[in-house]
Amino acid sequence: MTGKERVVCILKGEAPDSLPLMPITMMAAADFIGEPYGKYATDYRIHARGQAAIAGHYDIDYVSAISDPAVEAHDYGASIVFYENQPPAVDERNALLADKTALANLKPLEPGRGKRMSNRVRVVEELKKLVGDEKLVEGWIEGPCAEASDLRGINHVMMDFFDAPAFIVDLFEFLTVNGIEFARAQVEAGADIIGVGDAAASLIGPEIYDEYVWKYEKRIVDAIHDMGALARLHICGNVTDILGGMGKLGFDIVDIDSLVSLDKARKDSGPDQVLCGNIDPVRVLRNGMPKYVHQEIETCFNQAAPKYILGAGCEVPRGTPEDNLRVLTEYARSKTTAWT
Repeated sequence: MTGKERVVCILKGEAPDSLPLMPITMMAAADFIGEPYGKYATDYRIHARGQAAIAGHYDIDYVSAISDPAVEAHDYGASIVFYENQPPAVDERNALLADKTALANLKPLEPGRGKRMSNRVRVVEELKKLVGDEKLVEGWIEGPCAEASDLRGINHVMMDFFDAPAFIVDLFEFLTVNGIEFARAQVEAGADIIGVGDAAASLIGPEIYDEYVWKYEKRIVDAIHDMGALARLHICGNVTDILGGMGKLGFDIVDIDSLVSLDKARKDSGPDQVLCGNIDPVRVLRNGMPKYVHQEIETCFNQAAPKYILGAGCEVPRGTPEDNLRVLTEYARSKTTAWT
């Protein structure tokens, strides 16, 4: 069974030949091929080569176009700081929408024309060439809360929910339409699944999430499904209070960070939601002994299986020992159809 078949199988509620393995690798992938991360994040050929190489080496079931959350923000015109060997970052001191009235002049994005968005589309195209249907190919967009924070500044967005709710609605509406079109461009380029990263949503409570964020995330996942693709939700951080809402969105895969009880995530999201995670990426995966990595995987599996995909709570950290990563692979492949 191919990696792609393995993931699709579990999403259909069928029994794969072994447990799907989908850890997020970004800086680890660049390091694996000996390239500085600045080049990995901005050159589609290096990005795709790194993903294909690390996924092949560790028998990971997918490859991803995710590099950093500043891709769309850059093409909107935000101030971005680029580093030689770290991910690009938004310069919040010079936020594009520090003045709310600037939203009226913000132009819709054209994914094929923006420098960084077009690069991500090319990553998807290149990944499809390199792995074909052997592995699931993942595109990536920012969710409304995350992208709003990149353009406005996260502290301002958190205050806007109370001080300027009409502005938040206008901004989220604008960003949702553009995010859907960016997802469409990646699906047309060959993406099988679109990841939606909405990290800033972890900082708000259930009332604000339900009123302002949920409906836009719902529009995004429904649109992705209408395109014929799968969808994955990634909200890093402590989402304990919004797990119920996340589980009702209809995403095929919901990532769970290590800050959240996976047992509670299973209870709140229901028995049919496929969960991915939530191994502590630093304390256990990078810094722990292999036996502790195995123990934490076993705990996660027992709490979330059978609708479970093996992965870390967030990105696999740079410097994670090969022996620890091998534990992920060995555990995943040891779980055959007997566990479903």
